[in-house]
Amino acid sequence: MIEAKDVGLRYPDGTLALKNIDLRVEPGEIVYITGSNGSGKTSLLKLFMGAEYPTMGSLKVLGQPVVKGQAAAIRQLRMAIGPVFQEFRLIKGRTAMENVMLGMRFLDIPPGQLKKNAGDALVKVGLEHKAHSLVENLSWGESQRVAIARAVARKPALILADEPTGNLDKDNALKILELLTSFKDKKTAVIITTHAPHLIEGEKDAKHIRMEKGSMNWERLG
Repeated sequence: MIEAKDVGLRYPDGTLALKNIDLRVEPGEIVYITGSNGSGKTSLLKLFMGAEYPTMGSLKVLGQPVVKGQAAAIRQLRMAIGPVFQEFRLIKGRTAMENVMLGMRFLDIPPGQLKKNAGDALVKVGLEHKAHSLVENLSWGESQRVAIARAVARKPALILADEPTGNLDKDNALKILELLTSFKDKKTAVIITTHAPHLIEGEKDAKHIRMEKGSMNWERLG
């Protein structure tokens, strides 16, 4: 699913964001990536999304090499990924249902099935009663759940969630982690970044990567 060999990322301004990244993520796995701000967590997810390209080493995501010059293949790759961004990126003036449907707009899904997928996703995140509410009228937590529904409605092979617990207290943060990891199945892997490693203490069915200054270390959970 994801195979990185000695991957590095240097930005155009000379900043070395990632170095010597070696990892393998299999279908059906949950992976937590922890580390302080600036440790490289978000940069790593950008590589997995094809939003950035490695400047060193080799990376394959869902069998697709992440390299420059393959824009069409990278666009196709992104269709199989469900991203949950820190800032949600919901479109104001549209309902929760419309936002979830827009997340599937480039997929070859018949209109009827598109609406059903969106409705099913809102049910899974507990927001079916807000399907026709404008997103600007939702609470922060409800907006986050719409963003998660948008990510999972396309039934992705890979879910990438960047700091989904950042503005939540511990109880609500744990609920969001539980919700996100519930979408893991035999074919779908879930990767979550968080700056709060205490939230994943006691996890037994997940991998843990600790990022520090662009490098990674595997740590045992549970």
